[in-house]
Amino acid sequence: MKNIARIYGIYFNLLALFSKRKAAEKAFQLFCTIRKGRVSEQQEDYLEAANYETLEIADHIIRTYKWNGEKETVLLVHGWESNSFRWRNLITKLTEANFNVIAFDAPAHGHSSGAHLYVPLYSEVLQHLIERYRPQMVIGHSVGGMTTLYNEYRHNNLFIEKMVTIASPSEFYEIMADYQDILQFNDTVLSALDAYILDRFGFRIRDFSNSEYVRSNTKKGLLFHDRLDKVTPYHASEKVHASWEGSQLVSTEGLGHSMHQEEVNNQIIDFLNSEERGKFTAKGHSVETSLASDSPTVKNS
Repeated sequence: MKNIARIYGIYFNLLALFSKRKAAEKAFQLFCTIRKGRVSEQQEDYLEAANYETLEIADHIIRTYKWNGEKETVLLVHGWESNSFRWRNLITKLTEANFNVIAFDAPAHGHSSGAHLYVPLYSEVLQHLIERYRPQMVIGHSVGGMTTLYNEYRHNNLFIEKMVTIASPSEFYEIMADYQDILQFNDTVLSALDAYILDRFGFRIRDFSNSEYVRSNTKKGLLFHDRLDKVTPYHASEKVHASWEGSQLVSTEGLGHSMHQEEVNNQIIDFLNSEERGKFTAKGHSVETSLASDSPTVKNS
């Protein structure tokens, strides 16, 4: 795998000698290519049992799922190379608590169409679904959480009251630095990528920063991140929490990146059920909160 990645890096370096734009296009396309995340046979029965529909959004066919409840609507946003099945444990908790639950497969994931995914596209699909279903709560895992915060910065959906992110990255430049490190393409290619992204999306690589975007976020937020996460760095949620007034950070150790554990899902349910900003207290792990003026650290281990 490392050899294949290195071959791509050499190819982009050589291509940039002739066309920086073409090298950037190819590097971005590879970066956005999805290789996993389709629905497996084991996942099919669970998802088919839900109320589902397909929608045309952003030139894609998007599959959505619904579990009916009488309380507020919760919208679930999965991460990279995943699909709506990843929420099965949390969906059980949410339906038991009588929430109305909506999940969907991102472009190129699950039963949705496409071969590529990137945050601006994910955000476009997400916003369409937010306007359609008008959820009061949104929960995102990994890139889904990253997209959720970026989308809220862009649209400020007033009817959304609470947001939860789980193991989510924050700074796009860190992701691109990892990409460059894996493929070993040179700074000429990286600079061309920066110009390409600016031309296509209107921001530079270093401009995309959820730790900056959340400064204007007035929602109540709950952030989960494991200190030993090997996929996305723990400091990403630390930075977002430090900038987001009204957020709480639940720090764990040894729960991994996916964080399907019952203790995590129970804390999410507690947070969604809480009526007042300062009422929720996470259990079992250190909790850092900016809800109070003196930003206390509460330990309930």
